[in-house]
Amino acid sequence: MKLSNIFRVVSRRRDANRSRAAAVVEFAVVLPLLLTILFGIIEYGWVFMVRQTLQTAAREGCRIAVLQTSTDPYTAVTNRVNQVMAPTGLSYTVAMTHASAADPVEVVEVSVPYNDVSLMGGFFGTHDYDLAGTCSMRKEGMAGAG
Repeated sequence: MKLSNIFRVVSRRRDANRSRAAAVVEFAVVLPLLLTILFGIIEYGWVFMVRQTLQTAAREGCRIAVLQTSTDPYTAVTNRVNQVMAPTGLSYTVAMTHASAADPVEVVEVSVPYNDVSLMGGFFGTHDYDLAGTCSMRKEGMAGAG
């Protein structure tokens, strides 16, 4: 084998090693951005699912509250909200506004602090607000004022 052939082989190996090293550096630069986007998508999907569940729980609870046959509406509403919210595993609060002769509308609000929902623990910024689902329906059999 000629000396010039040996130099060509060594030169090719050196070029291959350099291109591999460049690929590793590029990957190291791009990986944090890709992971941030991926976890942002996961976070958004989870928060969207929780908001939909809160809205569904409020709607289901409100539907129970407006029934004429409801003897203990607060217990019946919280039981129904518990059934809807159980799969999320989150602790939440239920607020109700009961219907009266002057205002025959039942309002149910189910809320949870955003910090309890967040999977990233504030990586995308701190959030000092509650996610909530609210529903209002007219109480069955009640006549409105005026």
